[in-house]
Amino acid sequence: MTSLAALAESTWAPADTRRVGPWLIRDGRGGGQRVSAASAVGPWSETDIPEAETAMQDLGQRPLFVLWPEDAALDAALEARGYRRHDPVVVYEGATADLAAVEPPFLSSFPHWPPLGIARALWAEGGIGPARLAVMDRVTLPKTAILGRTGDRAAGVAFVAATGDCAMLHALEVSPALRRQGTAHNILRAAARWAQDHGAGRLYLLVTESNSNARHLYASLGMTVVGHYHYRVR
Repeated sequence: MTSLAALAESTWAPADTRRVGPWLIRDGRGGGQRVSAASAVGPWSETDIPEAETAMQDLGQRPLFVLWPEDAALDAALEARGYRRHDPVVVYEGATADLAAVEPPFLSSFPHWPPLGIARALWAEGGIGPARLAVMDRVTLPKTAILGRTGDRAAGVAFVAATGDCAMLHALEVSPALRRQGTAHNILRAAARWAQDHGAGRLYLLVTESNSNARHLYASLGMTVVGHYHYRVR
């Protein structure tokens, strides 16, 4: 597992994992694709793939694999078995010192844990329900929810967790009616300040390759693409 994959896993963890032959099988319990996907963690052959498929189906999950750049051989083998490429994701990185250099406006964002009811409501509006909130609850690292405000209204929210010199932001949601008013910008600045306070010099986040609006925002803040992965689904 790459360091980026390990960071993503520690800050947004599956409910359970188990080794089945050369595979790591994740039990996501509705917490998202990456925490429900299988990975190769040992030497494998094409005849081993059904073993992973069965293990995922036994959990009530569809056969799904997460593939990082070093998994090119498995990627090709799955394609040959009829698996389609699905939801390519890019990883962005930024220095917390740079992101935190501009202080968000007063009362525009603040970290807190556990999440306030309004934070949970904003996540629910964006499709992040109890199963994904359970992912946040089970993260054992330093963590926070960051609530963003526009004027006198709660407008957005994100989850951040830190480990060592790194922090990763997940589940950034801004209410559709309140977008393009600087909320996501302020949340990212606040996330960087929180990460700094917890010893992290780098802030990372994941975004689907097709989300051009979000990617434009991250690039405008000086964040750069440092990795990528995608899924194969049967």
